[in-house]
Amino acid sequence: MTETESTATFESLGLSKPLLDAVEKLGYKEPTQIQQQCIPPALEGRDIIGLAPTGSGKTAAFAIPILQKLWDAPQGLFACILSPTHELAHQIATQFEALGAGMGVRCAVIVGGDMDRVAQAVALAKRPHILVATPGRIADHLRNTKGFSLRAIKFLVLDEADRLLDLDFGTHLDDVLKAMPKQRTTYLFSATMTTKVSKLQRASLTNPERIETASSHHTVPTLLQYYVLYPLIHKEALLVYLVNSLLSNSMIVFVRTVHDAKRLSIILRTLNFDAVPLHGDLTRSQRMGALAKFRSGDKKILVATDVASRGLDIPLVDLVINFDVPGHSKDYIHRVGRTARAGRAGKAILIVTQYDVELLQRLECVLEKKLEEWPTDKEDVIAMHSTVDEAGRVAANELRETGKQQKSHKRKRQAGETDDQGIEEVSLLRGSTRARRDKSHH
Repeated sequence: MTETESTATFESLGLSKPLLDAVEKLGYKEPTQIQQQCIPPALEGRDIIGLAPTGSGKTAAFAIPILQKLWDAPQGLFACILSPTHELAHQIATQFEALGAGMGVRCAVIVGGDMDRVAQAVALAKRPHILVATPGRIADHLRNTKGFSLRAIKFLVLDEADRLLDLDFGTHLDDVLKAMPKQRTTYLFSATMTTKVSKLQRASLTNPERIETASSHHTVPTLLQYYVLYPLIHKEALLVYLVNSLLSNSMIVFVRTVHDAKRLSIILRTLNFDAVPLHGDLTRSQRMGALAKFRSGDKKILVATDVASRGLDIPLVDLVINFDVPGHSKDYIHRVGRTARAGRAGKAILIVTQYDVELLQRLECVLEKKLEEWPTDKEDVIAMHSTVDEAGRVAANELRETGKQQKSHKRKRQAGETDDQGIEEVSLLRGSTRARRDKSHH
């Protein structure tokens, strides 16, 4: 880091008074590395490509220059930020609103799923300053919402670009880019520079300033990383042992599948641990509710699929436990990036079975470091086996019952639709018969 960077302050970056008041109110002491490097060229009007590890403060790195430019020349539909997930979209909007509180900034979150399209169309008609959207839903509004256009947009941000492309938003991104004016400023942020991201950069940015604060293949130095090697048969008992022995910590347990997220959260709750699941089978409101409980400290344990591994800023996560060894090293890096954020310390423990040793070795090769072994008491782990097995049976029964109820609700809903259709057909038939009878009478 240069001397200029090390002594940089928000005042020295030349921000407006409302923004300086906002960063002070939010408790930002000094700009992070990505903010120090991004904000000056962004204020000069440059396109930006930013490669930074998770937890580096990149949302503020693009929000601050956009809000500064908005302060200078206010207009509706000023900036559009594209996000890969609903949760991240809401988080970005919250940060824009907090930073722009003294400016009266209006944001609209336009995401898919169970969100009401009509309410979103009304919000778009009010021309908010900042749009935060998932590509699919904003592309849908471009096609179907009368009068909605992105032709006046001054700034486009592609956040978590590698994830946007991993989730096959490519077609929707093309539609959104075509609807944008050529004369705009574009910021692209990604944790990794993949081939797809590189192509997107060439297609959407003009002579960008490239900023890379750390290698995408490295974790932050304040993160302590460990592994535990146990036979597969003891894997769930080992997880319960780790949770129990580290109970004073706020923790995220990452799993590979939705089924595991459901099952392990039930096992932990059955054994009186405060656990809540987060996975793709939940509705948006259920996911937001689970995150709120975890953020507030009401629940100490979040059992999550990779839906929680990107972008979510959950403060004070002390520990990440990887129940499964991720198949890709970048997934591991994103998962463990939920802790040790913004200079704080954190721990990550990777559960490894006899079938995962090669994956562990590959991961260590990418990280360029050996993970230390986390000490455990094997007798205590094995002693927990029968208790955890019993909790597993409870979980299996609960999941079975839930599955039956869902099937029953689905059948009733389908039957209701069939009944409605039948009533409609009978009504039409009666109307037709009455018409013929009236005609005959006349």
